[in-house]
Amino acid sequence: MPLFHPAPCARPAAARAASRFSGAVVAASGAGGARPPKAPPRRPRGKPRFSRQSAIKKSFQQEQVVFSTPVPADPTVAIIGGGASGLSCASALAARGVRAVVFDTGMHGLGGRMATRMVDDGRRLVFDHAAQFFTASDQRFQKLVDEWVEKGLAREWRGSIGELEAGGHFTAIPSSTPRYIGVRGMRPLADAMLPENDLIKVVRPSWISKLEPFNGLWRLFENEKPQGQYDAVVIAHNGKCANRLLSTSGLPQLTRQMKRLELSSVWALLAAFDDPLPIPQDNSYGTFEGAFVRDIDSLSWMANNTQKLFPLETNRPECWTFFSTASYGKKNKVPQENIPNATAEKVKRDMLGGIEVALGLSTGSLQRPFYTRVQLWGAALPMNTPGVPCIFDPQGRAGICGDWLTGSSIEAAVLSGMSLGDHVADYFASGGERPEEFAIGLDDSLNRVEGHDIGQFPGLDPQKPQVAEPQLAPSI
Repeated sequence: MPLFHPAPCARPAAARAASRFSGAVVAASGAGGARPPKAPPRRPRGKPRFSRQSAIKKSFQQEQVVFSTPVPADPTVAIIGGGASGLSCASALAARGVRAVVFDTGMHGLGGRMATRMVDDGRRLVFDHAAQFFTASDQRFQKLVDEWVEKGLAREWRGSIGELEAGGHFTAIPSSTPRYIGVRGMRPLADAMLPENDLIKVVRPSWISKLEPFNGLWRLFENEKPQGQYDAVVIAHNGKCANRLLSTSGLPQLTRQMKRLELSSVWALLAAFDDPLPIPQDNSYGTFEGAFVRDIDSLSWMANNTQKLFPLETNRPECWTFFSTASYGKKNKVPQENIPNATAEKVKRDMLGGIEVALGLSTGSLQRPFYTRVQLWGAALPMNTPGVPCIFDPQGRAGICGDWLTGSSIEAAVLSGMSLGDHVADYFASGGERPEEFAIGLDDSLNRVEGHDIGQFPGLDPQKPQVAEPQLAPSI
């Protein structure tokens, strides 16, 4: 989704034995039925580490939780993740009269990848440091966008964007598809996605670390602290946090699909300059406000937040957002919760150097920014997708929503949440009598996603296919 927002997460506790899955029928996920529990192996000394391979192995040794309790008349759904998909899922459930509790790790607000950073240094610095803009190609999402525009929260971005090649060679991208931005950044759009009623509760900041089936309900824990019991659960985030959470959940089918997801890594550099940058002009479209940068490893996108968000205001510093390529992010990936100072300085130096090359400036001639911040989006964008709007396991009363299920855009995230919310509401309305009819997305293979390093923009670049050849799932 244009763009990113993973968050730090806690290490989950060890899985409970199958005999503790009270209130649920536990069926073996592999051939041969349930096996007696083995004595736990000795742990080596030192800090335990998370391994993707070990998590996959644990996931496929899980036993499937099968709820046998009746569907309640007044269910409540836990949604883990308060990004665009989680919020739209909660909104869709509320529209159907189903209660939802949204758990989000955000310290400053909801929105996930719809993130805006404001720096109060006396000069009002504002950066969209994840999603840069969005388009709408589906009528359901267009209806939501129209509501944002009517409320004054969003507007069409008419500034020039295009492709920038080394040496300052800029080519505008003409498009009949409107491009939209938040009037004061992306985050207020996320806040506006939740209706004002008592059917939705938001809990933040909260790092859910464990799911546990108990007496026909899902119990949630945050570092062993209980966070309530729920009739169904929705995973509305991805990356290592979701992998850890699912690896001991008793939901092997959801775990398998989440494990197949591959995510890119991208560095972001926020930089504020006292004077305008020497931006090349297109004869027809003038000075650009955003550009997809070509053939520079440390740079894939650059955008002038000041011109984009405050086009009529003068005497403001220029606040720019720069993103690296996914290949650069992969080569320079470090633990994003604790970025070494040396790595941060190297990335800043490389990206500022890439800006000079892109703009055709001599080495060292770029003006020194008075404010900089680097950030690694370690689980930035999906690289493959099953091409389904949502995933739902009716036996375990659990589902997944997110942009990665159909692509990598804000539109994809919102539509996925809507789809899962309606699907779960339909399941509850059925009384759970025919659960097999509500299984969706549990066995679909994943295909490679095509698009820009900062995501897909439906309608902006229609000549490029968005999903290409199938990709084989990893062997287990």
